[in-house]
Amino acid sequence: MMMMGVHAAGTAVVHPGSRRWLQVGAPPLMSSSLSTSPSSSSSSPLFIILIIGSLLLTPLSHAAPAAGNDLDSLVDSSADALINFKNSLVAGPNGVSASRELASWDPATSPCSGNAENWRGVLCYNGDVWGLQLENFNLSGDIDVDSLTPLRFLRTLSFMNNAFEGLMPDWRKLGALKSLFLSNNRFSGEIPNNAFSSMTSLKKVYLSNNNFVGNIPISLATTPRLLELKLENNGFTGTIPEFPPGLKLLNVSNNKLEGRIPRSLSVMDPSTFAGNKDLCGKPLENVCKTESPPPPSPTPQSASPNSDEDTTVPSSSSSSSISRLLMLIAICLLALAVIILLIINVLRNRRNEEATLGGRGHAIGPSFSPYNTNSENLTGVTSSPEMVLSANPSSYTGAKAGGGAASGVGKLTFIKGDRAQFDLQDLLRASAEVLGSGNLGSSYKALMMDGQTVVVKRFKHMNHVGREDFHEHMRRLGRLDHPNLLPLVAYYYRKEEKLLVVDHVSNGSLATHLYGNDSRLDWPTRLKIVKGVVRGLTYLHVELPSLVTPHGHLKSSNVLLDNSFNPILMDYTLVPVLNSDQLQNIMIVYKSPEYARQGRTTKKTDVWTLGILILEIMTGRFPASYLMQCPGYGSELASWIDSISAGLDGEESDMIFDKEMGDMRGNYEEMRKLTEIGLACCQEELDKRWDLKKVSEEVEKLKARDDD
Repeated sequence: MMMMGVHAAGTAVVHPGSRRWLQVGAPPLMSSSLSTSPSSSSSSPLFIILIIGSLLLTPLSHAAPAAGNDLDSLVDSSADALINFKNSLVAGPNGVSASRELASWDPATSPCSGNAENWRGVLCYNGDVWGLQLENFNLSGDIDVDSLTPLRFLRTLSFMNNAFEGLMPDWRKLGALKSLFLSNNRFSGEIPNNAFSSMTSLKKVYLSNNNFVGNIPISLATTPRLLELKLENNGFTGTIPEFPPGLKLLNVSNNKLEGRIPRSLSVMDPSTFAGNKDLCGKPLENVCKTESPPPPSPTPQSASPNSDEDTTVPSSSSSSSISRLLMLIAICLLALAVIILLIINVLRNRRNEEATLGGRGHAIGPSFSPYNTNSENLTGVTSSPEMVLSANPSSYTGAKAGGGAASGVGKLTFIKGDRAQFDLQDLLRASAEVLGSGNLGSSYKALMMDGQTVVVKRFKHMNHVGREDFHEHMRRLGRLDHPNLLPLVAYYYRKEEKLLVVDHVSNGSLATHLYGNDSRLDWPTRLKIVKGVVRGLTYLHVELPSLVTPHGHLKSSNVLLDNSFNPILMDYTLVPVLNSDQLQNIMIVYKSPEYARQGRTTKKTDVWTLGILILEIMTGRFPASYLMQCPGYGSELASWIDSISAGLDGEESDMIFDKEMGDMRGNYEEMRKLTEIGLACCQEELDKRWDLKKVSEEVEKLKARDDD
């Protein structure tokens, strides 16, 4: 019942052992007894007798087993609801496709087993159906919203890239939804003004690439928690309404909107409003027709000398001096309070840093000395001997010193249920070594007692993301499956702490092989690596079309190599969960020329980072500032790209290639073509830069000499 109570409160499910769990799950009688004053303690025995008496009189049919019955009925109702929903899709025009794609939806099994889904496209959390992600299934027909209403914990729906058509369903019946993704379908017609009224939890709404017409619904504009809204490529008309100030992402391009852009949206990128010829005002160059300014507010100076207000307001220099003095004192006190809060916050963060992974020297030992760099670590390089990663458990469980044990140990959430699992205590007791520390955080290799080796990545800049948003994104990453992507094994969430667990790749990173002393990469191997990187990046762009930069952090130290030198991309798709105020300092895509000039990234920004990587692979070098923690697209990076372009056109063009690639006879033309592809990816002008589809096609045509 404790789990059910947390759900019913409308909050995110909290891992056992956290402070919030202790607060929400504490028995009410115990809470009241602890807060009772000494003067009332004499009445406690009588109170307890009354409670016991009432329990004895309670019919056995109302006892604790009812909780189990409720849970069983909830599981049954979830399965029944999904089966009914599936049947409505199977009965549609593309019923064969629905039947095939949803074949795993078997009434004989439960949709969820803990956090693992047994049915394809079902997102689970603690055994509950938390979301549906039915993308690219070629589904059509009517979406039966009524069949989904029994799913009490449903928070996210994604039907992107299907063939649904007709009017938009009435989503108000699912009032607790936080995310709704309907892009790339065939929905049409007007959306009623009240279509989103009462859906106060909505954060993300994607309706792009449909056939909607009419005004943007007012209820959507007044949704208080809305963060992301995509309406591009529809037929919306009328003016753009004012949106809540927290809106971070908006796209209304290629509609038929008109009128003045609201002042609150004037800081958006101009591309947000492109393709609406009748829109005007900042940030567009279209100037709105001048309108007479509103009359100025009356001031004491403009008031009539004969007005009553002028004769009744006292004028005293002494009282104004006192007011100024009081205001000055208030400002000083406020500034002092802010300083004190900042000091407390710094000390608290420092305590967390020391406690979370072992403190300063005592828990982990005097040999603890992470490899610190200004750039990201070269994964695979260890800098300290084997050690025991024995952190203080209370830093993860939330238990208070001297206050007794917590109700449970903080849990790792595993993405898939088909692998050997371990808990946080196993991880903390494992033999470990520090791989490195960089802009994103620290990495540790842990050898578990059962023999498996994993890498724990501890992130520094993720403390602004909420529990449910973080969980939603991790589940989305967990569904990715490609041989050139490093899969997520498990994750840990706490407000001040985020851990991601991945499998260890023993052959190190591309950076270590490019710049290490003991490793050489010949031309066939480098071409193999580039092809694998492009395939992995293309997969991300296909599977995550709603993200502007599906990777966001592509560079040589984030490309791991297995024992056959197949590339494996890591640290991908982190932009949505990182603190927005740190993105431009730590993520590679924010060093692109378009961000430096226009303050924005595009689908082609990942292509730009790919081009840099290709040039690095071909030349065996890169500008030192590229991986440094410095903002913007620097002149050194631009000069480096220009020097490669000039060298390729020169008489000794072969001099630009890394000599470690070996004999170039028979390979020069292919090597030159790959370098030209890299340069095409690095074009500063977006309209001249290749898109990823063309890059993929051209790279796949290349062959090494021994491929013939």
